[in-house]
Amino acid sequence: MEYFVYGRDRPGAFGLKMSLSEEHWSFMDGYGDLLIARGPTLTGEGDDAESTGSLHIVDLPDAEAARGFAYEEPYYLAGVFESVLLCRFRNVLGRTMWDFTETADGHGRFLVITTGEPGPAPVTTGEPGPAPVTSKHMIVYGELLTLDGGTRIGRAATVQAPDPETAAALLPAGDGDRTEVHPWRFGGRPRGTPTG
Repeated sequence: MEYFVYGRDRPGAFGLKMSLSEEHWSFMDGYGDLLIARGPTLTGEGDDAESTGSLHIVDLPDAEAARGFAYEEPYYLAGVFESVLLCRFRNVLGRTMWDFTETADGHGRFLVITTGEPGPAPVTTGEPGPAPVTSKHMIVYGELLTLDGGTRIGRAATVQAPDPETAAALLPAGDGDRTEVHPWRFGGRPRGTPTG
C-alpha cells in the first residue's frame, strides 16, 4: 500500500531542519527501495529558496507502518513540522519519480494538492470519479484516500511546469475544491554523499 506524507514546516524551523539533514537522510536510507517520491517544498526556485515542507510517498505494509514512518522521522520528532498530512495514495501512473525522464527547459517542479468534499474511493481505475489526468509533465500522480482507503479526499501530483498557475492547471480541481501549489524538487542525499 502506498502512503502520502507531507510535513509542513513551522515558521522559523528552517535552521533546525537543516541541522537535522543527516539524521533525516539516515532515517530515509532505511526506506530507500520503498520510496516513490521524495523532496522538499520550497519558498521559490533558486539557491536561496528555503524549505517549507517535506514530501514522501512510500510503499508500506499498512497504516501502522505509515504512522511509524511519519511520526518517528527526525524532523517530526524535533518539532520541525507544524502539521503532517498522512493518507493513502493510489498511484495512478504506477511509477516513481526516478522513472520520469521528460524534462523541459524553463520548467520548474511543483507539488500540487487538491482537496475537497470526501467521496467514495474507487476500487479500480475504471470506477466513476475524477477524470484521469494525463500529461507528459506529470512526474507522479495519484488519489489521496483516508488511511483505511475507504474515502477519497483529494488528489496530488508532482509536476514540471513553467509557473505555479500552469502547474495547478495540470491537476484540475472540482467546484469547491482547494488547490495548493508548492515549488518542489527531487530530494535525497546530495550526490557523492556516503550513506554509512
